[in-house]
Amino acid sequence: MLTLALAAALAGCAQPSAAPGNAANNATAAAKAQSGEVQRKSLAQGLYELTYSARQNAVFAVSSGGFGDGADPSKVLRLDPATLAVQAEIALPAKGFGAVLDDSANRLYVGSTIDAAVLVIDTTTNQVVRTVQLATKVKNKEGKEVYPHGFRQLVLDAPNQRIYLPGLSMEDSALYVLNTRTSAVDKVVPGFGPLATGAALDAARSRLFVSNLLGEILTVDTRSLQIVKRYDSGGDQPLNLEYDSASNQLLVVDQGLAKLTEGRKKLQPGYQPRPGNRLLVLNADTGAAVRSVATAEGPVALRLDPQHQRIYVTNRGAGNVQVFDSRSQTLLRTIALPTHPNSLALDAQRNVLYVSVKNGEKDPKGAPESVARIPF
Repeated sequence: MLTLALAAALAGCAQPSAAPGNAANNATAAAKAQSGEVQRKSLAQGLYELTYSARQNAVFAVSSGGFGDGADPSKVLRLDPATLAVQAEIALPAKGFGAVLDDSANRLYVGSTIDAAVLVIDTTTNQVVRTVQLATKVKNKEGKEVYPHGFRQLVLDAPNQRIYLPGLSMEDSALYVLNTRTSAVDKVVPGFGPLATGAALDAARSRLFVSNLLGEILTVDTRSLQIVKRYDSGGDQPLNLEYDSASNQLLVVDQGLAKLTEGRKKLQPGYQPRPGNRLLVLNADTGAAVRSVATAEGPVALRLDPQHQRIYVTNRGAGNVQVFDSRSQTLLRTIALPTHPNSLALDAQRNVLYVSVKNGEKDPKGAPESVARIPF
């Protein structure tokens, strides 16, 4: 999920087109949805973030597309949440990866990592209505024109009409604050260290938590937009975060990737690797460890479901999704989803989880990736 292929942005955005349906296949999928069976459907190349819209009753899946002649263009797929049938395709003017939904405003924000831009989609019309440029290119040490940061995750702060985007850099990451009312960057906050990746919002206490490759958690005051605290997470490679307001705890997936371990050794001489493949539970105020729970290999994404008191974790290396009790972090269930389960979206009212599943090295080159629907 951290490594995104580089390619030129698409030249334009066509009108969305509804995909042809197959009545027999849709009927079969609907029957499986009612039976509680896990469904899975191959859809497009380069599937990344998913979001579920209760207002539109739809799942939106971001496809970065493929590379080379004949490859799929980047687009957002609008899916039927019961059958995973494609209801519409929204062409993107740049390669999309991350996404966040402002359901009350009928807006889907898609991050174009390699073009330092955010694409704004009207979910009522299935059209891109705006492209917001986050940064301009600068010359790097080799004299090449590059964007100063890459963008992986988007976090919505609806009451303050903002989106927070950690900007990744091996030297010094920064936090970009996008004003959703003006479609302009209000502020760029530096000082987040190498590879700031995950972020989670505590809206009630006006704070944002951001993780980085050094194993740190940084707390940002969202009123002043300043870093007010940083602490050692106790993890080796903290990636994605979730904030549990009921317990005032921060949930952190800690990867165990050998490549990142080698990268951190170069950044920190004398660094001693810690065990990865964990779900960390921290006191959000102090960073004190509450619990460390083993996961399967290569945890990537997590999603807290406070209504049903569950935590969902995708394990890229193991090819499964694990379900934990959110109070005790006891493992409740493991669901096989080979090859590489990636991102999560949740329909808490219908008690359904959606997972994007990426291909592996042994899958046919250019083959479409899939979305799984898991009813509970």
